[in-house]
Amino acid sequence: MNDTMAQILKRTNAMSNILDFRGSRLIYKRYASLYFCASIEENDNELITLELIQRYVQLLDAYFGNVCELDIIYGIVEAYIILDELLIAGEMAEPNLRGLLKSITKVSASCLKLSIHSIILNTHF
Repeated sequence: MNDTMAQILKRTNAMSNILDFRGSRLIYKRYASLYFCASIEENDNELITLELIQRYVQLLDAYFGNVCELDIIYGIVEAYIILDELLIAGEMAEPNLRGLLKSITKVSASCLKLSIHSIILNTHF
């Protein structure tokens, strides 16, 4: 992981967002201070992967409101829920952002209820 990030960080803005590295093809995109990276097989479509990264960031922005590092650090469960709703078996599940946001909100609310219920059950008075 560190080697991968080192390879990406040393690239200039003029260079392609596609990098062949150690038998994998890395697709990455930078948004402000955040880097999003996906590893794909040689025969996968790089442009679709860039679109998936773009959709993921749009969903994170819509959910968190202009997503930043701290949102992902403290909202890692929500970030994974969003990614899980976006992809099914490595393919884009739903291209409609509104539909995805509704689904994400429902799943996130359910997870929050389960977490609160778990905390209450594990609290000793």
